[in-house]
Amino acid sequence: MRLPNDTLVLVADGEKALFLRNTGDAEYPDFDVERKKTQKNPPAGDQATDRPGRMHDSGVQQKSALDDTDWHELEKDRFAADLADMLFKRAEKNDFDRLVICAAPHTLGELRKQLHKTVVDRLIGEIDKDFTNLPVNEIEKHLKKES
Repeated sequence: MRLPNDTLVLVADGEKALFLRNTGDAEYPDFDVERKKTQKNPPAGDQATDRPGRMHDSGVQQKSALDDTDWHELEKDRFAADLADMLFKRAEKNDFDRLVICAAPHTLGELRKQLHKTVVDRLIGEIDKDFTNLPVNEIEKHLKKES
C-alpha cells in the first residue's frame, strides 16, 4: 500500500481516533495530526446500574435470566459509527481523495458496517491493527512497512 501525498489516515480503536494527513510522499510519509477524538468509556461494570433482569417463562413459576448489556462494547460501537459519520461529512466536502484506515479489528469491523459508499470509494487501504498508542513517527514506520 502506497500513501501518496495528501492521503488521509484514520488511526482508531474504540475510544480514541487520530486523523493524520500525509504531507510527505509515498516513499517518505510524513504525517501531520489534523484532529484527535477521544471518548470516555468506563468499564461496563461502572456503567451498569442494576443486575440483569429476569423474565417469566411459559412454565409454572419458571424464570430465566437475561444477558447483561455490555455498555462498554456498545459505546465502542457508537464511537465507530460517529467516526464513519465524520468521514462521510468530510468526503462530502471533498476534504480527501484517498483514505487509509488503521483500526483495532473490532473497530474496523464496525466501521466497515457504517461507512457510506462515498467514503468506501476513496478507501485505498485497511490495516486491522491498533496503532492509537504509538507516537506518530512509529505509525509512519508501520505503515511504510505495510506497503
